[in-house]
Amino acid sequence: MKDVFIKRFEYYKTLGDKSFLQLSEDQIFWQFNEESNSVAVIVKHIAGNMLSRWTDFLTTDGEKPGRKRDEEFVNTFSTKDEVLQYWEAGWKCLFDALNQINDENLHSIIYIRNEAHTVLDAVLRQLAHYPYHIGQIVYIAKMMKDQDWKTLSIARNRSEDFNLEMKNNFRLP
Repeated sequence: MKDVFIKRFEYYKTLGDKSFLQLSEDQIFWQFNEESNSVAVIVKHIAGNMLSRWTDFLTTDGEKPGRKRDEEFVNTFSTKDEVLQYWEAGWKCLFDALNQINDENLHSIIYIRNEAHTVLDAVLRQLAHYPYHIGQIVYIAKMMKDQDWKTLSIARNRSEDFNLEMKNNFRLP
């Protein structure tokens, strides 16, 4: 089961990684208005959540006492490199935790903000949360890059070609 979780999270991480590659230093920090988040701030929130949720997740509440969630929505990064380092730290924490999941603890009870979850439910909860924000990152990046955006999925007007390629690559037995 953990292999399925890891595969899905790796896919969404890759979407973020490929978006960052297309963005300049300035674009990482751009925000539409005062109420919107920059890519840097979204990363700060995602990674902050990962570090809180997944550090010692089997034995401590997923909302760590030292987490300051509201501060995750204020940019404190100075460079794109700092943003990416924090992004990687969050993902490392998540993947290290996922590698601890096994058949014996998959249905164990863990806590997030004092609310009981099975490990399975906690993973599914985050599998909804992180892609939600990664979608925001992709959307912001795509808007900024406009015609220079390199698609991360099936290119516009190329669905039939893609489907044919998939059919040829993955023939049923």
